[in-house]
Amino acid sequence: MLELQSVAQRQGAVVPKSPWLPTGSLALADLAGRVLGLDVRRVPVRAGTSTLVGGIHNREVLIANRGFQAQALHHAQGPVLTIGGDCGVETVPLGFARERFGPALGVLWFDAHGDLNTPATSPSGAYHGMALRHAFGEGDRDFVLDTPLATRRAVLAGARALDPGEQAMIDRGLVRHVPIERGYDTSWVVDAVVASRAPQFYLHIDLDVLDPSEFADVTCPVPGGLLVSELVDAIRAVAAIRPIIGAGITECATDNPDRLRVLVPILRAVGAALHAHSTTLPVQPSPSRSVPTRP
Repeated sequence: MLELQSVAQRQGAVVPKSPWLPTGSLALADLAGRVLGLDVRRVPVRAGTSTLVGGIHNREVLIANRGFQAQALHHAQGPVLTIGGDCGVETVPLGFARERFGPALGVLWFDAHGDLNTPATSPSGAYHGMALRHAFGEGDRDFVLDTPLATRRAVLAGARALDPGEQAMIDRGLVRHVPIERGYDTSWVVDAVVASRAPQFYLHIDLDVLDPSEFADVTCPVPGGLLVSELVDAIRAVAAIRPIIGAGITECATDNPDRLRVLVPILRAVGAALHAHSTTLPVQPSPSRSVPTRP
């Protein structure tokens, strides 16, 4: 059965809008619950901050939050839709999915940014810009997955604001990049998904993948993004050819109901994709260091 988890974390983002993430994520999770007919499980998170350690702001708080999140995921009996909070909430669900589905797991990462930094390459020290890279087993030892994603199993779609270290990882072939600077076509995403040869996918949506003219209430808006209809079409097209076994939606920085309403088609598309395979998941694995079990 599909489960909806709210993880109202803000400490992975160190930008002026980050204080809006807790209320924004809770409001979006409540909206998702109403749209999808699900109860919302609110995962506890620490409210404070901690110092920059090892190139990561709020490292101690983020590690504690990972423990709370892992405890909640261990009780899930089916696919989980995680509503963040910042993108840093995605590494733990990815760890669970990787252990559950094995090395062939694919990831479809809709994001205006690459999230491919490490503490050594990040200009900001903000963990939300490192989440995907750590899923490949590269970075801080307390955040990386022991069972990392396989090279080129991840499809990065919509990224248009890349740091030099992130571009280097794309050039290295760590991920398959579907740029949109010169236009966008859903078939490009589908082609990249097929080329990855992954049999199932975890779906990540940072709402900054949308053009600010559609939805600007994110921590780091970037012009030139997708329309809501384009994102919905891509989700449906991929779900038609590959199972979506888990998903996360992040970086919502408003609790205004009128502004959130534009996201309803996305919630419906993600919910439909997850419901389609909610009875086919294998048994949850035993815990490992990739998926911490205590704060």
